[in-house]
Formats: sequence, structure tokens, C-alpha cells
Amino acid sequence: MDQTSAHALYDRFLRGLARSPHGVAIRAGDATLTYRELYDRALIWAGSLLAALPERPAAVGVLAGKGVDAYTGILACLFTGVPMVPLQPSFPVLRTLQMLEAAGAQALIVDAEAATVLEKLRAEGVGLPALLDGPAADGAEGRIVPDPVARLARPRPVAPDDTAYVLFTSGSTGRPKGVPVTHANGAHYFGLLDARYDFGPHDVFSQNFDLNFDCAMFDLFCAWGAGAALVPVPAGAYRDLPGFVAEQGITVWFSTPSVISLIRRTGRLVDGALPSLRWSFFAGEAVTCQDVTDWQQAAPGSAIENLYGPTELTITITRHRWSRETSPRIAVAGVVPIGPVHAGHAWMLLGADGEPDPSEGELCVAGPQLTAGYLDPADDAGRFLDRDGARYYRTGDRVRLGEEGQLLYLGRLDQQVQVRGVRIELAEIDAALRRCPGVEDGVAVPVPSEQGITLAAFHTGERVPPVVLARELSRTLPRAVLPQHFFHIAEFPLNTNRKIDRRALLRRAQELLGRTH
Repeated sequence: MDQTSAHALYDRFLRGLARSPHGVAIRAGDATLTYRELYDRALIWAGSLLAALPERPAAVGVLAGKGVDAYTGILACLFTGVPMVPLQPSFPVLRTLQMLEAAGAQALIVDAEAATVLEKLRAEGVGLPALLDGPAADGAEGRIVPDPVARLARPRPVAPDDTAYVLFTSGSTGRPKGVPVTHANGAHYFGLLDARYDFGPHDVFSQNFDLNFDCAMFDLFCAWGAGAALVPVPAGAYRDLPGFVAEQGITVWFSTPSVISLIRRTGRLVDGALPSLRWSFFAGEAVTCQDVTDWQQAAPGSAIENLYGPTELTITITRHRWSRETSPRIAVAGVVPIGPVHAGHAWMLLGADGEPDPSEGELCVAGPQLTAGYLDPADDAGRFLDRDGARYYRTGDRVRLGEEGQLLYLGRLDQQVQVRGVRIELAEIDAALRRCPGVEDGVAVPVPSEQGITLAAFHTGERVPPVVLARELSRTLPRAVLPQHFFHIAEFPLNTNRKIDRRALLRRAQELLGRTH
């Protein structure tokens, strides 16, 4: 292995290739690629991409579902040394267009299923060349066909501060914010994980998260760094998840906590139902002690960890190892602790007065996993704090310092919420509502339910039918964060500061939903 590449994110794959050249790297449905097959295929795609472009692109978008083409495309981008931008085919075309423009993407890698999305992008004026494998690519305008003659001899070298990939989070201005993650960010993160876990070629990793979600990078590069197999979990598998886990031989599980209640509702979260699991990880939402207790009974041989971290801090920045004896005792309101901050980082709790508080406040973190800022520097305002010679990211999460240095999650301080693991700025939904024809003003509120957070939207102006509002919002908002309930209101309630009283709207939503359920 080339030691000069040790900081490169693709070095994770090269390590797996050395450990398990003929082992399975990716198994998606009926399609399987070994490490050697995926390596060769990605080098061909990388070389073909570079050969077809007049100059090295600033970024390449990977518009694909969780199939072998998506993983080949991700690896091919990394092999070119060009920043990779994972894109979700199910997202609204206009939102994808915003991401491509913000990232400065100059080419696309598209799988067969996303070819229709590509055509919609073309209709919006996107003329980017696109690599698409298979017969459909032959002779099509703007298509790059993988050519074995163009195969790269080896991955291109990268510098530690080069951007490895760009992920997008919700933005309060009504447009997504791009977060560039460097190879150095990833090297520190995965170096800590290598020291902490015993992953090896014998393991099989689940991949529940969509590829544009940062936790997907955990599965992907932990598996590839260990020479293990990665198995995307199809939607239909949740009807009998224990059966799928057993069939695939999955040993490492990672998902949002909402999956636990989903399996419970199917009646399959029973004692010993998940005997193959060695490790179970949960992130993206607060997880309750009861949920983890039930999961532990179903997976008695598994260690369980609650992970926490915003995209701006490279995937996850804290972890708590579940203990039947101590975790419930430490927990606040039955929510599992998020644990200590990763080694090598400075952190503080910022009180309401803007000064560090020794016991409770907004969690702020500085260190090697902190990304440099957003693609648009204007988005940095209010999210970063310079103090004592260090730059901190303000997470917006209220945290309490518990026993033995364990951090306890208390909730959000701002208007961000997690909906089915997707982080969303309520202000982005508000902005989208105000753009709907007939709407004067709009406000979304998160309503707790047994299934997690649901979103209710209030609007003033004309009485626009909910189906019309939902259709209009779906043009720019991901399906996962579309409000499920719409209510017309003559005027918004105001608090003593003459601002819209969101708490009053939340109470009103709960009353209205209580009447309709």
C-alpha cells in the first residue's frame, strides 16, 4: 500500500482490498462485486470520466440509489481526487439542481434507475456530461461510456485538506447548505473507530441510510476499511427484518432509532430474534432506554452504542456504550446519554449568557473533525464561534454534563428538528410555504407522536387545499420532511415580543390532531 495515501478516504478501500481481495465488497440485491472487481471497475469509471472532460472537474455528482453502480461511482470519484457529491434520486429535481449549482459540479455519475431524473434535470437546463453504464448509454448525447482503455493505473493522490465529499443539510434561508468534508476530517474519524472496534473481513455491515446522509459514510468506510461486506437494506426487508438480517448474515447494524419501533410494530422484535449481530449503532434521533432494552433482548450478543454528531463535525462526534446497569440510571427522561466527545477535540457548554457553563448549555466542539465551514461563507453566520484561539461549531443542541463525563442530550435550542433521521430547519419549510400560491405566511411545527416527530404546517392567506400545498412543497422539499398536516389560520398568535408564538401553534396542532385521530 502506498503510505503517502494513508490520509486519503479511498485508502479505506485499499486496506480492504489488501485484506480481502476476493471477498464481497458490496452485495445489493442479486448483484455482488468483490473488492478486486469493484477496484477495477472504479478505476475504469474514474479514467473514463477524466478522459471525457476537458479539464479536471471541481466536483462530480453521484445520482444513484443504493446499487452497485452507486458504490462504483462513489469510489470512482474518490479515485479521481475530485470531490464527490452524493445525490438522492428521490429528491425533488429543483432541490438537486440547487445542490449541483452550489457544489459547482461539472459532471454526473448516474445509475439506470436515476436516468429518468437525469432527463428531468436536462429539461431544467442541466447540460452536465453524465457517466451511465450499460447499453442505454451508447450514442446518447452528453453520456460518458465507461471505456477499459481509459482505466487509471492507480488512484490519484490527494492532499489532507482536499475535499473528499460534500453533503447538504437543511438551510434556514430556504436552500440546502453544502458541507465540504476533507480527507483529513475522515482520517481522524476513522482512525478513532479503527482503535475502538474489532471489525474484520468476517463482518457483514447493513446500510440503512441513504447515501446523501452522513451516517452512510460510517457503514461504507468502516466496512471497506475492514475488508467486510456491505449490504444495503431494501424497503421491503423491514416487513421481516430479523429474517433479512439472518439471511444476509449481518453482524454490524446501524440505523435511526425509529427502526426499533417499526420492527416492534411488526411483532418481530422478540427475544433472540437477531442472534447474528455483534455491534448495533443508532444515531440521527434521540433513542430511549426502553427501545435499547428491547433491542438488546432481541440481539443478546450485540454491543450497542448511541452515536451523536452533526454533519459539520464529520459523521459522529460522541458515543455512549449501552450498559443495562448504568445507562438507565444516568439517563435523563429515559433518553440514552450521547456520551463523551471524541478524543483530540475541545468542547464546552455555552450558557444562555454566551459564557461557558460547567454543567449545562449549548454543545460547542472544536478539533480535527470540524469542517472548515459551508460552501457559501454566508451560511457560517451564527454557527461558528472563535474562542481562546480555537474555532468551535455551535451544534444548537442543549446538553448536560452527567456522571463520568457522560453528556446528556436535552433537546434543540433553535428551530432544527430531526424527522426520521433527517435534519431539517423549520425555517426552510416556512420559506417554502410562503412561496406557495395563495399563501401569505406559513409556519411549520414539530408534533411528537408514537411514531416520532410529525410536521404540521399552518398558513394564512387563501384556503389552499392541503393536497395543493403538499404538491407544491414536494417541488423543493425531500419527501421525508414534507408536512403531513396542513391547517389554515386567519392570523398567527403572537407572544409578548410580538413574534409568532410557535408554542401556541404546537398546542393548537395537538388539539386539532387529537380531534381527527
